[in-house]
Amino acid sequence: MALHLSMGEAHRRIIEYLARFSDAVSSQDGSALKPLLAVSSNSPYLLSLADALNVFQDSSRLVNQTDKYSLLGEILIPHFRCLQSFRIGRFVDAYVAFEKAANAFLLEFRNWETGWAMEAMHTVALEIRVLAEKADRELALSGKNPEKLQGAGSFLMRVFGALAGKGPKRVGALYVTCQLFKIYFKLGTVHLCRSVIRSIETARIFDFEEFPARDKVTYMYYTGRLEVFNENFLAADQKLMYALMHCDPRSEANIRMILKYLVPVKLSIGILPKMGLLEKYNLLEYKDVINALKRGDLRLLRRALREHEDQFLKSGVYLVLEKLELQVYQRLVKKIYIIQKQKDPSRAHQMKLEVIAKALKWLEMDMDVDEVECIMAILIYKNLIKGYFAHKSKVVVLSKQDPFPRLNGKPVNS
Repeated sequence: MALHLSMGEAHRRIIEYLARFSDAVSSQDGSALKPLLAVSSNSPYLLSLADALNVFQDSSRLVNQTDKYSLLGEILIPHFRCLQSFRIGRFVDAYVAFEKAANAFLLEFRNWETGWAMEAMHTVALEIRVLAEKADRELALSGKNPEKLQGAGSFLMRVFGALAGKGPKRVGALYVTCQLFKIYFKLGTVHLCRSVIRSIETARIFDFEEFPARDKVTYMYYTGRLEVFNENFLAADQKLMYALMHCDPRSEANIRMILKYLVPVKLSIGILPKMGLLEKYNLLEYKDVINALKRGDLRLLRRALREHEDQFLKSGVYLVLEKLELQVYQRLVKKIYIIQKQKDPSRAHQMKLEVIAKALKWLEMDMDVDEVECIMAILIYKNLIKGYFAHKSKVVVLSKQDPFPRLNGKPVNS
């Protein structure tokens, strides 16, 4: 701990760090530079440095008194202040200092012709987001406006600009894009993702397959979530399936995150996942939703949505799942049709609306015949049922050929 450090030992630790930082830059060793910037990593080395800085209060003099250190002073001095503040849990101060160091680092990074410092730049991008989140929590607890995450987003846009041009640095752009996505989703400003997506997907300088696998998976996960948000289920299915198929199979937490959105997408296009998958990845909140679809049980669907409402709202899939009601109605009508066909095959395709109303009443869903007629009209319009109405007799006449079309991986017609 810092209290047991002598001034001499504190001085030695700071000088050692300065030498390591300077050597990493002068030898263009990105892997050596990266851990020196990882403030929130809780590495014993940086924690001991922070303790030394809190004992030896004149570290800026050590930076400025040697030419090779003073050249990096714009980065090192605020970085040291950040480490000191982070160590004692003052996250707003830590963020402010780190942002200053990060801007100075970005200036240097722009001047380096090769991408040797890419790993270090990625660490800066990660740290500024993590520190901003901690700072905003501190601000919110003290009744102040949490604004640092927004500032981190602005900084990362500048980093993206530095990476998005031609040359060896462009391969690092997708990682920064993913950090931006995390910020925009956290802030609820997902519309800001569009400009970055356009840059990645339309710029000729980017070849998507060039990017590291980890970044491609994260990118597809977030863009897939955006497609869910916009109810573009076919695009969401494509992107989330890419993320799932390329995700490290050992990373069960990441697979679960992908499936949390992929499952409702699959349900929306008529594909029901197996229960074993839900059990393996602890996604049992979808169990009764799937059972409701299988049984045509509207009551069970609504109960499942009520029971897990907070979970579904938080992940942004509640409205997607709510729209499964039409598929549940279709399945209920199909069950009635099968029963009628067993009793009287010649008249199975003629279904009285009052019979459907009775089935719904049995499920404790009170609807009159007019309401049932409205629902059936929607099912026919959306091609979930093939048929027409005989209004006078209050009968829906089902097509004798494929009266209940399968979605086959396509969304319900909107």
